Amino acid sequence: MQNLSDGLKKHVLRNFLIICIILVFTVVVIFVMNKCNLIPKKYYMGKDFDIKTVYSSVDFDNDDIDDYSDFLLGARQDAENHPTYISKYYADSYPPDSEGVCTDVIWRAFKNAGYSLRDMVDNDIKMHPSDYPDIENRDKNIDFRRVNNLRVFFKRNAISLTNDYKKIAEWQAGDIVFLNNNHVGMISDRRNEKGYTYIIHNGGQLNREEDVITNYKITGHYRFDASKLDEKLLIPFK
Repeated sequence: MQNLSDGLKKHVLRNFLIICIILVFTVVVIFVMNKCNLIPKKYYMGKDFDIKTVYSSVDFDNDDIDDYSDFLLGARQDAENHPTYISKYYADSYPPDSEGVCTDVIWRAFKNAGYSLRDMVDNDIKMHPSDYPDIENRDKNIDFRRVNNLRVFFKRNAISLTNDYKKIAEWQAGDIVFLNNNHVGMISDRRNEKGYTYIIHNGGQLNREEDVITNYKITGHYRFDASKLDEKLLIPFK
C-alpha cells in the first residue's frame, strides 16, 4: 500500500509540474506575441474620437483617390507585402518589392500617389546642396533612401506639424513621422483606445502596422501638400 501511495504521489506531482510548465510557457508566448503586436487588437478610427479626417485637395495621379489616401494605401500595401529588411545599395535605385528598409515605405507610398520621390529629392538636393550636409557626392540611386535626406526634404517641402502624439486630432493618415534619429514611417488611419495613431513602418518587425508611437522619440511630423508647391517640383513616377 505504501508503494502504491508513493507512486500515486509521484504521478500527481509529475502532472502538476507538467501543467505548471505548460502554463508558464503559454504566458511567455502570449507576452512575446503581445510585445511584438502579433495578437490582434481592437483598433479605432478618427470618427470614434470626433476627429475629422483631413483629405488632400490634390489627386496627382488622377485615380479619384486623394493624395493622402493614396499615401496610406501605398504604405499599407508595402506592410502587407512584408518585404525582408535588407539595407543595401541598388544600382538601378529601387529594391525589389520583397526587400526594403524604412525609407522604402515612404517612396512606395508616394509612388502609389503617382510621385517619383527619388527624382523630387534629387532635384531638391541639386538646387539646395547646402541644406543637405550629409551628402558629399550626390547619388540619385541612394539619396532618397536615407532618413536624414528625407528629413531635410520634408522639412523644406512639407507642412511641419506637432511632435506631441497626445494632440490626437493633429495626426492624420498619410502624414510622415520621423522617429528617434534614424527611422521614418507613415501615419495610419488606425488608432488605439486613447486615440494615438498607429504607424506603418519597416524596422524588420513581424507586424508592420503597429500601435507603437509611444515607444519612440518623435523627431519630425510632416504633411505633404502638393498644392503649396510649384508644379515644376512635382515629378510623376515613370
